[in-house]
Order: sequence, then structure tokens, then C-alpha cells
Amino acid sequence: MSQSDLVLEVKDLTIFYGNIKAVKGISFTVREGEIVTLIGANGAGKSSTLRAISGIVPWGGEINYRGKSLRGIPADRIVAMGVAQVPEGRGIFGNLTVLENLKLATWQRKDKAEVSKDFERVFTIFPRLKERISQPGGTLSGGEQQMLAVGRALMSRGSMVLLDEPSMGLAPVLVQEIFRVITEVNAGGTTVLLVEQNANMALRHAHRGYVLETGTISMSGSGPDLLGEPRVKEAYLGG
Repeated sequence: MSQSDLVLEVKDLTIFYGNIKAVKGISFTVREGEIVTLIGANGAGKSSTLRAISGIVPWGGEINYRGKSLRGIPADRIVAMGVAQVPEGRGIFGNLTVLENLKLATWQRKDKAEVSKDFERVFTIFPRLKERISQPGGTLSGGEQQMLAVGRALMSRGSMVLLDEPSMGLAPVLVQEIFRVITEVNAGGTTVLLVEQNANMALRHAHRGYVLETGTISMSGSGPDLLGEPRVKEAYLGG
């Protein structure tokens, strides 16, 4: 897979909530086929950055997706362009079945044969969802709900998936499972931008990472390089 193709380019991104500057002019890139992670403490601006890319919050600076500016483009059009987000807290519809949750993600799509193939793909990656296809989303365990949220993003046929805290609230064994799935999804050709508080797992699975501290990028590098960086170890890896 060519690493030279720029999928996402963020330049001097600023985000305000009232008078508070949550993101203070950050710049980073994501290339085709990469898993890139943003790590940092709560309130560092990680989730706000994803929400800006998705068109959910107003922002300043530049965000370009596949060479096209996302300025002024509504959230539903950004999804149609190929950017799918798995929000923090999963955002599934508890009263709808697993199948109905997945079908919701295909509302913009006209390629019915391809939709069928994508259902097969999702159920191959997540056999547990196939077993629970008729169950309401609200009756699934936390790990299964996270799988459903990721599966729904895949059903939108996004070529890039934004994952916001996918391991939050999950038991360690399920955290392992979710990261296995992220790697599998990426190996299937989906580019991943990952926001994660579990810095250890994120950096072990990411090609590259950026460390956010109070709205600015303090460090960047390959996953292994950041794992070995003393400041990262001390602040985020408990060592």
C-alpha cells in the first residue's frame, strides 16, 4: 500500500467553545492505509478534533480530505465523501435491532449488491453481531455495542474511519478484541484515525501517533518511537 497518498491534511486547526480555545492551531496528516492515533489526557482536544473533521463543530484553519477542503461542508455530505465516525460512547440506537442499526448506515448508498457484500464483511469480522442480528442494540454488552458501532461505520463504505475512544469502559479482554478488529479493518484497506486514552494499546497498533497536550501537539513519531519515548512513558504509560 502506498504511504505517499495524503488522505487527510489538517493545518493550523483551531476550535473554540465560547471563549475557551480547546484546540490551538494543530497540524497533522494521515496517509492512505495508515492507522494514526491522537493520544493525550482528558480535555487535550482529541475528540474535538475528530468532531471538527466530521463537520459537527465549527473550526478555523484548514481541513482537507483527499485534496478537497471540508470548510462549510455539512456532516452528512462528509459521510458521503467517505469519512465515517464511531463516536465516543458508541452512539448506537438501543431500541433498534443490530440489523436495523447497520442498515441505517446505508441510507445514502444506491449500490445494493455492494451493500450485501458489506453485510457479509461485517459479519465475517464480527461473528457475534450475526448471532445477535435480531436483538435490540441496547441489550448488547459494551464490547458488542462497540463492535456494532464499528460495523455501522464500515457499512457506510467509508474509506476512512474516525474512532473516538473505542476501548472506553471495556474489560481488558474486550480491549484486545477491539484493537484486533481495528487492525483487521485497516488491513482490509480502511484508513483509521484513532483517538484513544489507552496510549499503550493505541501506540502498539498505530503506524504513527501525535501527542496532544492542552490543545497543542507536543510530540509526534512512529508508534514504536513514541512507545519508547521517556516523556510518553512517564505521562501516559505509567512508567
